[in-house]
Amino acid sequence: MKKISLISSGIFIIGLLLVFLPQMAQAETGQAKAVPPPISQPLMTEGTLAVSLVAALGVSSTTDEIEAESNLGDIGIAPRNGWIAEYPVTPDIVAEVQQSVENAAVSEQLSLNQDEAMKRFSDTVAGLGMTVRSYTGSAPATDQPVSCENYPNPAMINNSYSTEGPPIVTYYCPPPDYYYQYDWVPYPFWWTSFWFPGFFVLRDFDRHVFVRNHFERFSNHFNDTRLHHVFRIDPVERYHGKTFAGIGVKQTRDFISTGVPRSSHTIFNATRGVMTNRGTGVPSMGHGSGSSGMHGGGGGGGRR
Repeated sequence: MKKISLISSGIFIIGLLLVFLPQMAQAETGQAKAVPPPISQPLMTEGTLAVSLVAALGVSSTTDEIEAESNLGDIGIAPRNGWIAEYPVTPDIVAEVQQSVENAAVSEQLSLNQDEAMKRFSDTVAGLGMTVRSYTGSAPATDQPVSCENYPNPAMINNSYSTEGPPIVTYYCPPPDYYYQYDWVPYPFWWTSFWFPGFFVLRDFDRHVFVRNHFERFSNHFNDTRLHHVFRIDPVERYHGKTFAGIGVKQTRDFISTGVPRSSHTIFNATRGVMTNRGTGVPSMGHGSGSSGMHGGGGGGGRR
């Protein structure tokens, strides 16, 4: 009897495992899908996005950044302030380019229908490492500080800044010793199932970063070697549409003028090796040289 009882117990336990293992596996899968973004946003330049988009949308087969940006700009596909090749793609830029792709499809500037164009755009952005989408809720964006939640662990963030240096773009509050180097951009967005009220961008950055098996230059400083003048793209002013115009802007009256003819091409999208000398006195590793005042605090992500 005792032997039979043990066998029955074993069968019962195995039965329970057969029932719950699929649920446990599903739970683990769900948890894997809910991984928050890294401390440093995956980086791609606007030039990289432009080259990927012309191919994905069937506009051109060029691999030249300026040509790709020009081809897209000709049919109205561009960020609000135009393409600036070495500027990093941030969540607000993703939304602006997405809207312009949709408009181009609706106006039949593309050979693709709207659904196919949007799918190819989303696949392109995700393939470059950014799974962001626009926030469509009713909560207004705010320039006021948002409390910094301990998410992820502050010790983890501090360690990342110490070993890797301050990231160019991050969705989490920088440590106090680094906070003054950043501007807060109040653009709410989703990263998969995590909601963020905005993001942080270094006020000053000019560095090479190893991404996708090669080094790419990311900069918000652009040098006109003829006038020996450095122009800086302010991240917050860029978000509000009050910065210099890049390739693809049809009307430049709403943007800051450089006073240099065709500056959108010759300065902000200059051919590499011709006008990439940034001038002396510009920080090379993103240490802030701008105003020490803070534009606002940032959020740790809130999960949906």
